[in-house]
Amino acid sequence: MTTPYATEAFLHQILGKALAAGASDVHLKVGQAPGARVRGDLVFFRGDKLRAEDTGAAARLLFGADTRWEHATDVVGIYDATPVGRFRVSAYGHAGSTSLVLRSIPLEVPSLASLGLPAAAASLVEAEHGLVLLAGGSGSGKSTTAAALVAHLNEGFARHVITFEAPVEHLHQDRRGIVSQRSVGIDTPSVAEGLRAALRNDADVLYVADLADPAALEAAIDAADLGHLVLAAVAAPDIARAVARLSILGRAVPAFAGRFSSVFKGGLGQRLLRKRDASGLVPAYELLVATSAVREALRGDVEDGAALAAALGELMEKGASTHGMQSLDVHMKKLAADGVIGRPSGG
Repeated sequence: MTTPYATEAFLHQILGKALAAGASDVHLKVGQAPGARVRGDLVFFRGDKLRAEDTGAAARLLFGADTRWEHATDVVGIYDATPVGRFRVSAYGHAGSTSLVLRSIPLEVPSLASLGLPAAAASLVEAEHGLVLLAGGSGSGKSTTAAALVAHLNEGFARHVITFEAPVEHLHQDRRGIVSQRSVGIDTPSVAEGLRAALRNDADVLYVADLADPAALEAAIDAADLGHLVLAAVAAPDIARAVARLSILGRAVPAFAGRFSSVFKGGLGQRLLRKRDASGLVPAYELLVATSAVREALRGDVEDGAALAAALGELMEKGASTHGMQSLDVHMKKLAADGVIGRPSGG
C-alpha cells in the first residue's frame, strides 16, 4: 500500500505548515491526524488519520540508516529538513506500531539577553573552572538556554568548548573559540568516558546535556576539580531539587560531599509559562550562587533530599540582594507585574 509519508516533499509540507503556525512540536501518531503543539496547546491538522505504514515510512525517512526504531520502543535522532528546519525526532512504540514526535530546533541560537536570563548567569559560565548546573523539566527549554550559554562563550572567549549530547541539537560554528560537539553513543561510548577523554583534548569548557548517573557525575567533578568549567543539565523541576538529586546520586561517589561543595559554582533553573496574551511561552528563571552558606549545606550528611532542597531554596531567597540570586517565585511575580503572564496561582 502506498503512502505519501514515504516522500520527503510531503513530510516537509507538514513540517513547514506546523512551523508557520508557530509549532514547537509535530506529532505523527497512529490513529490520529497529524498534530502540533502551538503556543502550549495540541492542535490537529485536517486530513486522514495516520496508519502504521504511514508512520513506518516516515520513520525510515527521518532516521535514515539508523534502524534502531524498528527494534526499540524509544529512539531519539536528528532530522535535517533543509530548508524547512532542523528537528529532534523521538520514536516510541504505540499499539504495536511506531509513533513520532518532532521538536523544532531553532537554526539561530538565541542570545542570553533575548532569553531574559538573570544578569548574574553569564558570570557563572565565564568562570575559569567549577561545576555549573542547569535544571528544568522535560520541555522547559534547557537545551535552548544551554545553547545560548555555549554561544556566549564561543562569541566572547577564546576557549575550547566540548559538548556531550544525545543527540546533538543546536549546531555551533566556531567564532572566537572552538566548539566540538560529540554525540553520546556515536562519538563517545558514554558521558563518563567522553569527559575523561576530553581532559586530553585541551578543553576549557565541557557541556553535558544530561547528567544522570554516578559515573558521569564523578567524571564531571573530576574535570571541574582539575581546572575545567563543567556546565551540566539535570532533569529536575528546579535548581534546589537538582542539587539535592545529585547529592543523593553522589552517595556512590567517594568523598562526594566535600568534593561537590568545593567545585559547585551555582546553577540555573527554569520553567516555561504561557504568555498572558496566548501568543506563546516565556521562560521564568531562578539563580543559585554557591555562597559559603550554600557550600556548608552541601557538605552536610544528606539523608533527606527534600530537606536539602528546602534549605537551598531559603538561601536563594536570602541571597537575592547581596549575590544576585533569584527564585522562580520572584521572577514569576515580576513577569505577572509586567503583564507578560497572568497572576501566578497563590500569588
